[in-house]
Amino acid sequence: MTSEFEMKEPVRIQQEDFSQDEEIRALQASSKRMGGIATFLGCARDFSEGREVSEISFDAYGSMALSELKKLRSDAIEKYALLDARIVHRIGTVKGGENIVFIAAGAEHRVAALEACRWMIDELKQRVPIWKKEITPQGESWVTPHP
Repeated sequence: MTSEFEMKEPVRIQQEDFSQDEEIRALQASSKRMGGIATFLGCARDFSEGREVSEISFDAYGSMALSELKKLRSDAIEKYALLDARIVHRIGTVKGGENIVFIAAGAEHRVAALEACRWMIDELKQRVPIWKKEITPQGESWVTPHP
């Protein structure tokens, strides 16, 4: 188990996969008042718009994307009175079935955690400059975001 001193940043953009368990443990370690944790895990589908998808490529506007994710986290903490929140998004190539994005919201009660979690993924899709390109047997195509 990771010690508190080795804990990863609560908001990250990274190429490598992440561990939901580690993220939830880090969230729980931030407050003993936490009574509810809601999570969202976005995974790569191998089928989209009637086509097979072999892999998905994610690209981000580097520092701007990270800065917007951090702002999104602090907005959610303030708006829903969360005790803590975590957001991890992968970039690079992701194959069908693999993890793409993880969001966790921790609050004293479940309602705030659930509402904040849903709000964060919806806002992420709208606000954060991360783009997705699907690679199919028919070729590649950029995907326009849908909330």
